[in-house]
Order: sequence, then C-alpha cells, then structure tokens
Amino acid sequence: MDPNASPSLFDMQASETADAQAAKKAPEAETKRRATAQEMAEKQREISVSEFFTKNRHLLGFDSPLKGLLTAVKEAVDNSLDACEEAGILPEIAVEITETGADRFRIAVEDNGPGIVAEQVGKVFGKLLYGSKFHKLSQTRGQQGIGISAAVMYGQLTTGKPARIVSKTGKKSQAHEFFLTVDTARNRPDVHGEKVIEWDKDHGTRVEIEMEAKYQKGLRSVDMYLKQTAIANPHLTLHYQDPTFGKEGGSERVTYARSTKALPPETVEIKPHPHGVELGVLIAMLKETSCRSLSGFLQEEFSRVGPKVAEEICDTAKVSSKAYPTRIAREEASALHDAIQKTKISSPPTNCISPIGEELVLSGLKKEIEADFYVASTRPAAVYRGNPFLIEVGIAYGKPGGVGLELSEEGRITKKKTVIATEDLVGNADEPIRVLRLANRVPLLYQQSACAVTKSVIATNWKAYGLQQPKGALPIGPCAVMVHIASVWVPFTSESKEAIANYPEIQKEIRLGLQDCGRKLAAYIRKGKRLQAEFQKRSYIEKYIPHIGIALQEILDLSDKERDSTTGTLEDVLNKSRKF
Repeated sequence: MDPNASPSLFDMQASETADAQAAKKAPEAETKRRATAQEMAEKQREISVSEFFTKNRHLLGFDSPLKGLLTAVKEAVDNSLDACEEAGILPEIAVEITETGADRFRIAVEDNGPGIVAEQVGKVFGKLLYGSKFHKLSQTRGQQGIGISAAVMYGQLTTGKPARIVSKTGKKSQAHEFFLTVDTARNRPDVHGEKVIEWDKDHGTRVEIEMEAKYQKGLRSVDMYLKQTAIANPHLTLHYQDPTFGKEGGSERVTYARSTKALPPETVEIKPHPHGVELGVLIAMLKETSCRSLSGFLQEEFSRVGPKVAEEICDTAKVSSKAYPTRIAREEASALHDAIQKTKISSPPTNCISPIGEELVLSGLKKEIEADFYVASTRPAAVYRGNPFLIEVGIAYGKPGGVGLELSEEGRITKKKTVIATEDLVGNADEPIRVLRLANRVPLLYQQSACAVTKSVIATNWKAYGLQQPKGALPIGPCAVMVHIASVWVPFTSESKEAIANYPEIQKEIRLGLQDCGRKLAAYIRKGKRLQAEFQKRSYIEKYIPHIGIALQEILDLSDKERDSTTGTLEDVLNKSRKF
C-alpha cells in the first residue's frame, strides 16, 4: 500500500466509528473513577489537634532546624518564667545546649519554680492545647497551651527519642523523673517511664529534649533571644551554656545577673469588657450563665458594668432588666449587643497587666547594650477590642567605638576620647537601626516585616529626630529601638507568636511612644553636633595659638616667659568665651 496515498472512504468511516465508541466509553470510565457519597463518608474521620500540627509544624515555629532550636528554648524559658512569677519566686534559670551528633542537639532548661505535680506532668508536656492561661484574662507569656508540648513533639518526630522531665514541688517532696512522647493520633501523653530520683534542688523543673537542629550565632539566634530576655526581665538570673562550651576555643558559660530583686507586680484576672465581646460569644454566655436576671448577668459576667450602666443597656435594647438570661432570643441578644456598643462604659482595669517600667527598661538597656545615650517612655494604658494593653519604648543610641568627646565636671570639652568597639545590639552608623520587639516580656525574633511594631517604626518620621531615613524603610544610624507591648491577650498573627497584628489602636500607641523618645533623642543629637562643631573650631584655634605666640614674640620683642604667659592668656580667653 502506498504510504502517500489518500485515506479511503472506508478508512475514514472506521475512524469516525472508533472515535464515537471511545467518546461513549469515556463518561462511563470517568464515572467509575469517582467516589460515591457513601464512600467519601467512610473516609472522613476526626483530626487530632496534635496530628494536625504534626503535618503543619511550621505554624508553631518548627519549620527549620535553626528556628526549631530557638523555638524550643523559648517555649521552655517562657513557661519557667511564668511559673516562677505566679509562685512569687525570683526566677533563676539555666539553659544548656549540647551537641549529640550530626545536626542533633539536646536542650536542657532548668528552673527554681514551684514544680509540677506528678499527675499533671504528662498532660503539660504531652498534650497540645492543654493549660490554664487560655481563658485567663491577665498578662502571661503563654496563651494557647501548645508551646512546650509542641517542642516535645518536634523532638520525637526528628529523633524518635522521648523527652526527659524532672519535677519537684517542695523541699520535703520527692523528685519525679518522666520519659514521655506525644501520642499524635489521640493527642495524649505516652509515658515510657516514671520513677522517683534524688535531686539536690528544693523545688523546680528540668526539661530535656533531643532534636534535629542547627546552632549558629546572630540576630535570630538563641544567644540573642536570651540576651533580650535578660533586658526585658531585670529580675531574672539566667545561666547559659552554648554547644561550644568545654571545647577548644569554645565560649565560656554566660550569666546574666538580675538587676533588681523586686518581682513584677502581681496581675489580677479580670472579666471580659463588654465592648470586646462579639454577638456569638454574647449568645453563648447568655446560655451558660447561672444568673437569674439580665441585669445581674451584665454586672457579674463583665467588668466595669454597674447597676446604672446595666439599666442603661437594657433600656437602650428595650429588653427587661429582669428577663431570664437563658431565655433571651437571638433578636433580643442582637439588640443587646448593639446597645452595649452604643453605651459609654469605662475602660477595663489595668491591674491585669504588668509593664516593665521606665526605670527598669533603662537599667536593662544599660546592662546589656553599650551605647552613648539611653531614653525610655511608658505610655498610659489603652484598649483594643475590650482588651487593655500598654506600650513601652526604649532607645539606645551611639555605637561604642571610634572617637568621642570628653567633658570636664564644668561641662567644658577637655579632649577627645577613644573607646573600643564591641559587638552589640546597636548597629553601625551606615546600617538600619535594630528593632527589638517584645510582647509580655518575650522577645520576637522572626517575621519582623509583618509586625505592627516594625510598621510603626517605619511610619515614624525619624528625619525630624536627627536620623536619616530612606522612603518606606527603617532609619539609618547606630541605634537600637525597643518596643514592648503588655496585654492580657496579645494579638499575634499566628500560633508561633512571632509578629503582632496591625490593630490601629496598637499602632497609634507605638507611634506616640516612639515620638516621645524621639524628641529626647533629637535634643541629644543636636547637642552632640554643636559640641563636635565647637570642638573642631577650638582645635583649629589651639593649633595656631603657639604660632600666634611666636609671632607676637618677634613683633613685640617678648621674652620666652612673656610669650608663654601671653599664650596662656589667649587659651583662658578661649575657654571663657565658650557658650553652652
């Protein structure tokens, strides 16, 4: 058969018949591949919380070996600090990181806190979303009951080894040792061993987790996290031993000593504020309350609501104040919610938050950051979504190193001084400033660009305060800016608690705090520029005074003694003519 010949009519008809048959079979085959509703129903099952976070561990901050090490240390230290403060104990915490193999490290965090009763150890360290802080409206570092159990889970996923926990609740109590993992399918602890051991501490907890990790120094390292923790918690004594300890050329054990023996003020748990409650939550509260009247419900379940305010809310909503709360219909609850928003109610109390304080912010900055100028400011408490919060700002300016000016007791310039540069949180003069973000005394090291703090710093006009600032970027200069938010519920953007959400109320308070510190910084920078200009002029004059003395000696035929006397007189006149 000729391959170049045209297809016959018979061949064309046969081809069309085959295509038609294939087209008829295609829907049938496609239908067979699809599942029925019954088959899909059989595949559906409940997802455990721990099983979900096993597959989505990046949401908790365990998305890389480098970040996983920092997150695990952070969660353990935060829990230790919360426990010590709640028990009224001055915290002393030891952090040890030991290299156990290629890309494997064991972290150990030991505290002198109140310890954990043996019956609760498994649930605290082996069950996600288990804790006492989620429903508690008072300032705490932890919020969700996920952190430390997620660290245990990450350790078992990457190394297969259980975590070791030692806890002792009192001097006369026995110390209990546990080895446990997380049963991710059922979200419950799986205890592999428990026994009573000898432990020379009076009380406290020790957590050891081995995990796949990576250690390195830098701005987002464990070292920097602990340094900033020491700044934000001046009542803390912190001992730190990094993986290079004990090795040739390795670092020494570092101790951050406390600068005050006063614990932060004890926070008081408050009830929710009416302006921060959404309609669905209000309906649920009405169904669950034990109050027998609507007026009593408003007064007992919310803060800042008295008899007069409760009566005003009921009148505005046109609902009887004596109505039984559990019988309130959805339409009445909606009217009640609208009436709450329209009623003027005092801001919630602020004894539920515990700020660092201006003096301690300054002492923390001076203790851990070498700089030439320090300033701090604490804003009055404000409210977002019914939650009270408070913003604190601190600035450390001036890179130690290079040449500066030395002043006498009278304030006169005496000579230049040379200081040795050190590696610190303050960057160089040609680099962007360092932003130290803290929430409830906890440093935030990742997701800086997505945080309300960074956006507020960028939105501030730093040129008015003597710093260079590219458009839409951080200012340039040897400066570290610390911003701390203290709140009963910090609005983090994710479960990993690395960035603060952009609420307008929070951004406004941050900007006001930055502007307050910025004005004082501008006065210091202007004074420094005046002193530098004056010193430069004075150096020129001092350089030529000896030559003027020699010229006068030649013109007036002065003796050497008279020449020196004249030169001294000129220097005295120069000093007296200086203006400050």
